[in-house]
Order: sequence, then structure tokens, then C-alpha cells
Amino acid sequence: MNKIKIIEIFIIFIVGFLSGSLILANSAAIELPALNYLFRNSTPAPLDHVAESNIKIYNDRVIIYVNDASLSSYASTGSMRPVLDEGSNGIRIKPQTEDEIQEGDIVTFRRNNLLIVHRVVEKGTDEEGFYFIAQGDNNSIADGKIRFNDIEWKTIGVIY
Repeated sequence: MNKIKIIEIFIIFIVGFLSGSLILANSAAIELPALNYLFRNSTPAPLDHVAESNIKIYNDRVIIYVNDASLSSYASTGSMRPVLDEGSNGIRIKPQTEDEIQEGDIVTFRRNNLLIVHRVVEKGTDEEGFYFIAQGDNNSIADGKIRFNDIEWKTIGVIY
């Protein structure tokens, strides 16, 4: 009988602790690493753009067959660490349609005459058509809506 009471009290304690922790995690600016691990939103990953059959690996070289690709380098802003940083080499293409860009893709877009490289975290439509919301992986605030004609490139690979 005593063991049952102890188990009941333990269960009530755990339920109360988790309920309180969830409320804190959603309303306070306090970081709770254990709960962040359990209940975090994951960053979407880019979709596979280069088919495995288009990648050839030899003893002395690697060949990737991609039409109209170019090389990109990045400024040391920290917004996309650890994926991109100064010294990373990116492979990029010019997307032809909105359908080629999905959540998780890393795009380069123009804003106020600056090129910004961030991840697409949302894709949607409004009265003006398709829009994308991008955000740096290390930024807490999204960049706001961008349109397809603002997007210069889509990153399809990174080589370190």
C-alpha cells in the first residue's frame, strides 16, 4: 500500500513538473536545454537536387554533372553557421520557377542592394502570388516575405 502511494505522488510530481516546464518554455525567455531538445522545432533540410547518378567519384577527382552551376563564397556574418561561413564553397544554380524552391532550401536573394544567403523556412501564396520567408539558421527573426524575382540563386551543395 505504501509503495502505491509513493508511485502516485511521483507520477503527480512528474506531470506537474512537465506541465510547468512546458508553460515556461512557451512563455518565458528562459532557455531550458533539456526541454528544447525534447520539444524543439527542427530546421527543414534542403531536398535532394543532384541525383546520385550525376555524381562520379574517382581517385583523383569528383565530377558533379549539373547544368549552369556556379561557385559561391560567403561572408563571415555568422547567420548560417555551422552550415555556411567564410571559407565554405557553395555550388549554386539559378532557379527557373517557384516550384524549384522548397522549405529548407538555402537561397541567395537581393534586399536593399545586398545579397543575403538564408534558408527558406516557409513557402506560401498571397494576393501577390508566391512568397518565401527566409531566415538565417542563427537568426531569431525571419527576413519577411521575399518574392521569386528577388531570388538570385539556390545553393545545391556545400564543399568544405
